[in-house]
Amino acid sequence: MPLTIALNPYRAAAFGAAVICALLLLQFAHRRKPFILVWSAGWLTLVPMSLMLAQPYSPPALQNLAIGVSQLLRIGTGLLFFWSADLYRQTRYVRMIPWRWAAGVAAWFVLTPMLFGPAVVNMPGYLLSSALGAAAGTMYGAVLLERRMIGAGLVAFVLYGLAISNLAAGFAAGLSATDTFGFQIFVLNAVLSVFGALGVHLLVFEDMTYELRLTNHRLETAQQELVQAAITDPLTGCHNRRFLEQVSDRELQRHERFKLPMSLLFIDIDRFKAVNDSLGHEAGDHVLVYVARFLKRHIREADYVFRWGGDEFLVLITCAEEEAKRKAAQLKAAFDAAPEAIDLPPGIGLSVGWTEVPPGTTDIMPVVHEADERMYQDKGKR
Repeated sequence: MPLTIALNPYRAAAFGAAVICALLLLQFAHRRKPFILVWSAGWLTLVPMSLMLAQPYSPPALQNLAIGVSQLLRIGTGLLFFWSADLYRQTRYVRMIPWRWAAGVAAWFVLTPMLFGPAVVNMPGYLLSSALGAAAGTMYGAVLLERRMIGAGLVAFVLYGLAISNLAAGFAAGLSATDTFGFQIFVLNAVLSVFGALGVHLLVFEDMTYELRLTNHRLETAQQELVQAAITDPLTGCHNRRFLEQVSDRELQRHERFKLPMSLLFIDIDRFKAVNDSLGHEAGDHVLVYVARFLKRHIREADYVFRWGGDEFLVLITCAEEEAKRKAAQLKAAFDAAPEAIDLPPGIGLSVGWTEVPPGTTDIMPVVHEADERMYQDKGKR
């Protein structure tokens, strides 16, 4: 004679919910994310809810009390699932819930079934938990759209499934889990629970990889900012001499390969030391910033403007010597004619030296010194 084992679906549901809760607590111990803890608390409330319905009570008023409390716990599960999604997305919708009504709702579900029977709490309990589940599913669905997380999509699917299940149970509240329809609901919920546990574990893993991507992005951004700071003069925003050392070899090779001419302009600010001595370093800094902005406006973006040091600037420009000579004269004339120059201390001007980088050059420093000498020759003419 085959052995027959009677399976109480409510006790089975309680056991399954406890297992899922334990697995989620392990995840929380690893990740320390509040949404995992709240999600596991939602599954934990299913344990006493199911156990309260697992056996009959006597007298009938006590049975009705058990039904009311179980419906209240069902609503608590939906609320915890919603709170979990709210914590994950950091939307703070839970704060908008009118919690001042919580005591009244709890009293309704605990007291009224003993007075008027379970019908007054069954349908409201199923419908409220269905609405909360659908809202939580919508929020996890938003996570799927925002971050492309498959786990969030699976959780949203499960929550929508549970919402539909509770909705159907609400309209068929007269049936118990031992009836055909009730058993079908039980099987559906069991399958959804398995997918729900899988979805949350997948979401936790995806959340970890998402955080790693964000961290890597922040590190890359910080690295780029450090590199930029290392090659940029903090006062003028021009490139510094360190960047010239990095870029000169590359530019020399590029111009040699493509047979492009390259020239240097060496620029010095006239009467800058007198301004510093008479008006102070703040006025001197103002002059330096103004000259740097002027050079950037009049030098092509494809070329380079360096602050060489003190009041000296160096321009690496793609042109032959004759054009570099014309460019030097144009810079001096444009600087003297600029309307903004009226705000500068009297006598401020530019002395500019120029030279072409000979083909086959491997060390740019001798060419820089040649442009520097021509700058002093130009300064002597003023």
